[in-house]
Amino acid sequence: MSGKRESLAAFVETAAKEFGVPGVAVAVLTGGEEIHVHHGVTNVDHPLPVDEHTLFHLASVSKTFTATALMRLAEQGRVDLEAPVRWYVPELRLADEEAAARITVLNLLNHTAGLDWNLVDADEGDGSLAAFVGQLNRLPLIAPPGARASYSQAGYNLLGRVVENVTGLPFEKALAELVLEPLGLSDTVLDLDDVVVRRFAVGHNRAEDGSLTLARPWKSWRAGLRGNNPGGGVVSSASDLLRWARFQLGDGEGLMAAETLRGMREPTVELRGSTLGDAFGICWFLREVEGVRTAGHGGSGNGQFAELLLVPERDFAVVSLANSGPDGYQFNQAVLKRALELFLGVVEREPEPLPYDEERAREVAGRYEIDAMNLDIAVADGRLTLAVGIKPEIRAASDAEMPPDHPAAGVGFLPGDGDEYIVTEGGLKGQKGFFSRAADGTVTGVDLAGRLFTRA
Repeated sequence: MSGKRESLAAFVETAAKEFGVPGVAVAVLTGGEEIHVHHGVTNVDHPLPVDEHTLFHLASVSKTFTATALMRLAEQGRVDLEAPVRWYVPELRLADEEAAARITVLNLLNHTAGLDWNLVDADEGDGSLAAFVGQLNRLPLIAPPGARASYSQAGYNLLGRVVENVTGLPFEKALAELVLEPLGLSDTVLDLDDVVVRRFAVGHNRAEDGSLTLARPWKSWRAGLRGNNPGGGVVSSASDLLRWARFQLGDGEGLMAAETLRGMREPTVELRGSTLGDAFGICWFLREVEGVRTAGHGGSGNGQFAELLLVPERDFAVVSLANSGPDGYQFNQAVLKRALELFLGVVEREPEPLPYDEERAREVAGRYEIDAMNLDIAVADGRLTLAVGIKPEIRAASDAEMPPDHPAAGVGFLPGDGDEYIVTEGGLKGQKGFFSRAADGTVTGVDLAGRLFTRA
């Protein structure tokens, strides 16, 4: 095994330099053995070496903790997954009253509630989860409950309010009591007060001139705001994340039934043309890679990126954490692919896009949007491009620094029905998605990263 560890370490160092990531932590669970590889520093201005205990912001990998806490409550008979969310959050108000009454806990867990991605300007009030949920009537709905999957941060934040109301505890304390403390995850925290007393990575964003700037705020929102914690507030280390992976792959350790954990990795709704997977389980993105079934989740914070991938049939897991954007995402994807190849002999092949088709390109060109972001697809000089970024008015109104936008990058259509695509360059390289059509064939939306952007 030492030879494979050395090969992984060499790859990690080379890839970190290639993608310009200051600090990375990688961990692999294989055959019951843990392998840790780390490279670089926590902060380019005040550097400390990264190690397996260095804390990184997990962003959306947090959802795996929230979902598991919900499943513990379900096992205890305190939450019914098929019940309307209003059983547990009677104060819930949405833009559509019928949807608010119909959405179930399971709809939130597998992103089929029809909620748009998130509220990004929900800083008013006391910063609590209750205050966040109290503003959800401003969030657009993109489909009736149960009609389709569309990844929603807001949906997971609402699940956090379910946890609060059922337990009578703040979400953070409930999560600790339900999951973190019983499993001994002592370096998995949410509050910045608990982060700063440990060694932690600082996010970095690359400017147009190639220089790195320190990411502020440290998470993707100002310190003290708790409304996004269930969907993206967890902070952890490579060591603790591998401990988390062991639990997810194991027998439940007396905390949960093994059947419950396995059930979270069973498909509940199919995904189409998505880099994230072939289906959602309960929270997990399920994907088959060259005949091997995987369950995983990624996270994108402010200059920090995280990936956790499980291969249950091989008792295998890999963690990759990086502290630079946008190329930390590409670093993590490269590490996951290399780990699958090195330890399992699984070689993932990228799909080949079709030759450029002017007519098809012009049919999909235009602006698409979610509540917080614009996605622009354009035709220029014989190529199709995709650019995505935070809406200028939201960026201008925010006191906090925000991650840079993704500039226009090449897109190619994939073989099949003609509506699936892949990004072929830039920070989103390798991302796949598809275009939605109305009954009359008109293009009405585009999916990227599991989220539906509606044509403006």
